[in-house]
Amino acid sequence: MRVLGVDPGISNLGLAAVEGDAKKARLLLSRVLITRPQEPATLRVGRLFEGVRSAILEAEPEALALEAQYFYRQNERAFQVGWGVGAVLAAAHLADLPVYAYGPMQIKKALVGQGRADKAQVAFMVRALLGLSAPLSPSHAADAAAVALTHLAQPAHQRPRFRI
Repeated sequence: MRVLGVDPGISNLGLAAVEGDAKKARLLLSRVLITRPQEPATLRVGRLFEGVRSAILEAEPEALALEAQYFYRQNERAFQVGWGVGAVLAAAHLADLPVYAYGPMQIKKALVGQGRADKAQVAFMVRALLGLSAPLSPSHAADAAAVALTHLAQPAHQRPRFRI
């Protein structure tokens, strides 16, 4: 199975496509889309949409896996990250891709075995599971790969479709 993992954001949106299953996977693409706060919102969202659309066309995934974001008492940040999520959802819709969402603890548990793992442990497991000689950089790309690997690790009947 091919999955495009997404670490959503408005300033930095991580993308990583992986192919395989829970036992063996390989990295197909990895990149981070960057926008600047001083740019108009329409330009930022449009560039994210185009970047995600390009990654979908390049990797030809069967599913898109998105890290579910939780912001307590950070309304402005949640609103802006929502712009990035909207760009991702629009690109997925255009490609007729199913979208699944995984929370941070769920990702950590799937990759490390416990939901309180730190970023270094998750990055180590991403590197090991993909057989990479060096960690993915920047961290947003590694986080996107972690989301995609989490999707591969889930039994099909337990994969949570994205809901708002």
